Amino acid sequence: MPTQADISREIAALHAAGERDRAAGAPAPQHPARDYAPYRSSTPRHPHRPLVEIDHLADPEAVELSGPAFGRTDITDLDADLTRQHAGEPLGERITVTGQILDRTGRPVRGQLVEIWQANASGRYAHQRDQHPAPLDPNFTGVGRCLTDDQGRYEFTTVKPGAYPWRNHDNAWRPAHIHFSFFGPAFTQRLITQMYFPGDPLFPYDPILSSVTDPAARARLVAAYDHELSRPERSLGYRWDVVLDGPSATWIEEGR
Repeated sequence: MPTQADISREIAALHAAGERDRAAGAPAPQHPARDYAPYRSSTPRHPHRPLVEIDHLADPEAVELSGPAFGRTDITDLDADLTRQHAGEPLGERITVTGQILDRTGRPVRGQLVEIWQANASGRYAHQRDQHPAPLDPNFTGVGRCLTDDQGRYEFTTVKPGAYPWRNHDNAWRPAHIHFSFFGPAFTQRLITQMYFPGDPLFPYDPILSSVTDPAARARLVAAYDHELSRPERSLGYRWDVVLDGPSATWIEEGR
């Protein structure tokens, strides 16, 4: 198993190569490489063949298989407040995460289904495959969803997730993060990314975040603490705006 030093050298070499390419006039890549070597599990599992396209002329009903089946009546207030979904309060630092979903021209994206999932404050997911020996929280499941309003805004109340180990390499730890999913007008138009927290000391050691080789794009994945969003006696506030397309797009985990 490679050590953290091995992975860090690979990350540094790839970042240096990216800087040389940009200095030579190459455009910044639009997405992280699917075969980013320091992220070991991406090599065997990333797609090697083109996606299969649905022929909507030959089978018009096939398109409906990817059509959204949700509306405002399907979303409740409890879906967006992960601290109120169980009988008791979850453990950990309560936070409010909010922001705007924008298109490439800066226009708000209305009615967007936003989903999140995350580890608990101890760094453990409520999932049977997560065997990290950290405590589970019976009052925290770690999943939520909401629809953006007319200004493209979303808002979640949750707890700050903890860092956790993973087996990419020896002594590998993931920075605290929240997974985000954005749906367009069809389920085939789904984008997935991760939001990180400012000042995390694990940033330099994480191959997933480091797969974003453009420093400016990598910085756009980090939320900003906003004291005006903090709720008195309740939660600290973080703002994270998302751009879905264009040169300032928020990086996603898979190509479109």
